[in-house]
Amino acid sequence: MAAAAGFAPFVAIAEIARAVLGAPSLGSVAGTAWTWAGIGAGGALLRLLLLGLCTHVGHKADAEMLHHLRVQIVRRLGVVPLGWFRSAGSGQVKKAMTSDIEEMHELIAHALGALVGAAAALTVGIGYLVFVDWRMALITVAIPVAAVITYRLAMRSLPAHMSRLLAAEGQISAASVEYVDGITVVKAFGGTEGKVLGRFDDAMREHTAAYRAWLAGNRASSAMNRVLGSEMAVLGVVMAAGLGFVGAGWLTVPDLLPFLIVGIGLPTSFTPMIHGAQGVRMARVSAGNLDRLLSKPPLPEPEQPREPRGYRVELDRVSFSYDGVTNALDGVSAVCEPGTVTAIVGPSGAGKSTVASLLPRFYDVTGGAIRIGGVDVREISSKTLLSSMSLVFQDVVLLRDTVTENIRIGRPDATDDEVRQAAKAAQIHPVIEQLPHGYDTVLDSGKGGLSGGERQRLTIARAILSGAPIVVLDEATASLDPDSETAVQDALSELVAGKTVIVIAHRLHTIAAADQILVLDEGSVAESGTHHELLASGGLYARMWRAQQNGDTA
Repeated sequence: MAAAAGFAPFVAIAEIARAVLGAPSLGSVAGTAWTWAGIGAGGALLRLLLLGLCTHVGHKADAEMLHHLRVQIVRRLGVVPLGWFRSAGSGQVKKAMTSDIEEMHELIAHALGALVGAAAALTVGIGYLVFVDWRMALITVAIPVAAVITYRLAMRSLPAHMSRLLAAEGQISAASVEYVDGITVVKAFGGTEGKVLGRFDDAMREHTAAYRAWLAGNRASSAMNRVLGSEMAVLGVVMAAGLGFVGAGWLTVPDLLPFLIVGIGLPTSFTPMIHGAQGVRMARVSAGNLDRLLSKPPLPEPEQPREPRGYRVELDRVSFSYDGVTNALDGVSAVCEPGTVTAIVGPSGAGKSTVASLLPRFYDVTGGAIRIGGVDVREISSKTLLSSMSLVFQDVVLLRDTVTENIRIGRPDATDDEVRQAAKAAQIHPVIEQLPHGYDTVLDSGKGGLSGGERQRLTIARAILSGAPIVVLDEATASLDPDSETAVQDALSELVAGKTVIVIAHRLHTIAAADQILVLDEGSVAESGTHHELLASGGLYARMWRAQQNGDTA
């Protein structure tokens, strides 16, 4: 409606000119002129009001839709298997919450309005010109139509060149990141700077070559599009054809004026229509990405959840495959009694961390079963299952929040005093007291100045506060220096007291006192027993122990 009303001033000018040129005197058309002047002014004012309302409605709809989408995405992320995030999920979520959401914003807040407005303006403008003279209307409209055709011709080769352009852009991005991430090495070893920057130069040259190759194929059609899409092209054609029509007696001079006034504005409506159509196409792709994310199947919840009877953990011939072809675990069986420590060791790729991921149902087993208190974990509600476990992983995750709230994640209803008691048990309390604002210090991307071992002890305090009866430790000390490892081990001794403890370990001396040790090799249990029993058997564990001892000695 705003676009249609926006044509009123142009139509008014054209009609006033027609009336003046076709009248014997100015006095005889004064009433008509004032009427059209009022229509033109009213149309301009109505356009401003409707355009403002359109912008308000569009952005309000955009805000509501994006809010709805974000809520739906977050809710879906809350029910999909956590293992999905460890594969390709994180990148897909990031893209959905940034570029895909932005494309939807462009669609609702801008592209649809531009597309509909341009279509309405063209409909009104062409309808008016047809009313004046249909023959001249066809000639006038033919110019912007030809511009659209040449635009389509100019864009026809883009898909063929797009893969090369995107690949080149990816190389530029990778070379830039490589340079920034490795700036220390580049500066320390001056000879590498030319090599790294050389890769950036090569990527830039490839991008330039790809762009030139695309332009070479559409140079003529692109130039023709720019010529035909200009107001001067329409003006020239309309003037030439119009004068010919006037000379032939097919058109009067007053009837030529609407084509000179209204007709030259038609190309300005085609441009937003093209851009709006592009916005719709891009938004359709983004909508497909969002739909695929929102269609991710949730983790199956039991229809009638069962409560575990105790916290005895049993692995019953557990098998699992990430890709459905190769088994990461194959027939693993073990029993972990409450009050005992079970260590799982083995070479890299043996399946140790896979076991840690299956216990809290980050993934579901593909064969066998995992039971807690005699109940299959798939028959326990996710809330009950996760609340029964304290998980401490090698990769520390801290939120952008205060130290208190980072610890309180373990039990949201805990008091400040309980948080401090957990920190003391984890031997991190003195460190927190030294922070700029103590427990109110906000941990930003710099982690608030905490070292790796201190951040790990903070997560242990979180686990202590939760009081969960099952503790899963996945390489919790693997990347720590000896001093930090000792402090973390002391904190862990407080965490695991009286619990069902499962430890995934690389450093064998940290689990020598475990009640039982499972040695995995290629997804299966190669041997099991206590530290002394496994050393006496002279198998894989004994070889790993000797290798680590020799390495420490060296």
